[in-house]
Amino acid sequence: MLMAVLTGVAMQLAAHAQDAEQLMERARMGAVLQNADLNGKVSGPGGKTPVALFLKGENIQFQFQQNGQWVPFHMRLGEGKFDLLEIKDGKTLRFPDAKLREAIAGSDITYEDLALRFLYWPKPVIEGEERVGTHSCWKVRVNNPGRDGAYALMYVWIHKDFGAFMKVEGFDRAGRRIKRFEVESVMKLPDGSYTLREMKVSTMDGDRRSSSSKLEFDKPTRRAPLGPR
Repeated sequence: MLMAVLTGVAMQLAAHAQDAEQLMERARMGAVLQNADLNGKVSGPGGKTPVALFLKGENIQFQFQQNGQWVPFHMRLGEGKFDLLEIKDGKTLRFPDAKLREAIAGSDITYEDLALRFLYWPKPVIEGEERVGTHSCWKVRVNNPGRDGAYALMYVWIHKDFGAFMKVEGFDRAGRRIKRFEVESVMKLPDGSYTLREMKVSTMDGDRRSSSSKLEFDKPTRRAPLGPR
């Protein structure tokens, strides 16, 4: 009897983990489109900065404008891999850990924020159900599998119907809340899926909001971004 109960619990936990993986997969697909590019801007204390992201093979490529020039970087995807890379002097190099935390164009959005690396961390766990505003969401916990970047732990609220994430909170290794992502609007695509339109990104000091910036995307297009690939 005890063995049967333990087996049943193990099967439930395995199903729950699989459900969490499926939720994160839906969130990833909404954040990075499979057949179109996302172009938009970051609005922060330094003004508005054009940004773009697009999928190319096993790489998600990002770029933003700095002093009139496009600054590209990318995240290489693979089995359990989600490394941020940059090209210097013709060589592809892994980002230094310190650079992951650097702000883009003086905003609250860092390199690792724009890349949404936490959506690729392994072994997500469903914590339960919660509402974000009027939206019913699954709350998913993901732990940083390494020691790089600013975050040790992220909570991701994923819309039950849309599959898009609606809110994210990031915590440092001392357990302090340091960042909050709040989706203000999403857009429906011709294939029926949803992706991000507007998101507020706030630097947090525990429960206190220190500053905020906004990430906004235009309607997706199949055209390439203006910057180099």
